[in-house]
Amino acid sequence: MTISLIVAVVIIAALLYSYAKRKKQIQNYQLPVKTRDLLAAHVPFYNDLDSRGKQQFEDRIKDFLATTNVRGVDVAVEDLDRILIAAGAIMLIFSFPDWKYNNISEILLYKDSFSTDFSTDGIDRNVLGMVGDGAMHRQMILSKPSLRASFKNPVDGQNTIIHEFAHLIDKADGAVDGVPEYLLSHPQVRPWIEMVHEQISRMKRGRSDINMYGATNDAEFFAVVAEAFFEQPEKMKSRHPELYALLDEMFHPVK
Repeated sequence: MTISLIVAVVIIAALLYSYAKRKKQIQNYQLPVKTRDLLAAHVPFYNDLDSRGKQQFEDRIKDFLATTNVRGVDVAVEDLDRILIAAGAIMLIFSFPDWKYNNISEILLYKDSFSTDFSTDGIDRNVLGMVGDGAMHRQMILSKPSLRASFKNPVDGQNTIIHEFAHLIDKADGAVDGVPEYLLSHPQVRPWIEMVHEQISRMKRGRSDINMYGATNDAEFFAVVAEAFFEQPEKMKSRHPELYALLDEMFHPVK
């Protein structure tokens, strides 16, 4: 056996082992008993699905929670927290049956907002969610109060979970740059970039009702409009039809 063939066999064996381990994790994981009740009470997206769609949504949530650890930092993680996190994650990729978040393994839930250096003390605690990088690679940090608030008013256009998972989707191609290549076909890339820059320009000139935080940079624009797309679709479709159409093509591609 040549060295290259041995290496190939080892890689294939490792991949098969990883797949089998993940499959067993999912099979053995048990969703909270009241999962359906919690979804029905807090997630309008779930309620709008038919019975088959609801079962698929539950299956996707199970898959996510079986392979993604949710850990509290000085705060208890309740069933509702896990369900809301998973629901927000799956909403964005529900139209992609085979899509999984392979770039995250743990979510840290903080008791309150935090600073950019992850401190929960002091006056600079204005961060509600963050996708980790460097030493925090494959981790996400969320504020528990913000998590709950995101679903308490599901039509205000503000949802920290959707925002952070939009960043994670953006990051899947290797760069958090506001161009989520996994959602865009090649012909869509240029129109999307042009749309982003046009909208940010309008925002900076005070000629847009899009959340101004989206004007920070291209990545934040994508995350902000993803929030609005899922929480205020009719409003966005009416006021920003071209932007809505591009987002609809991203998140709900024609089969």
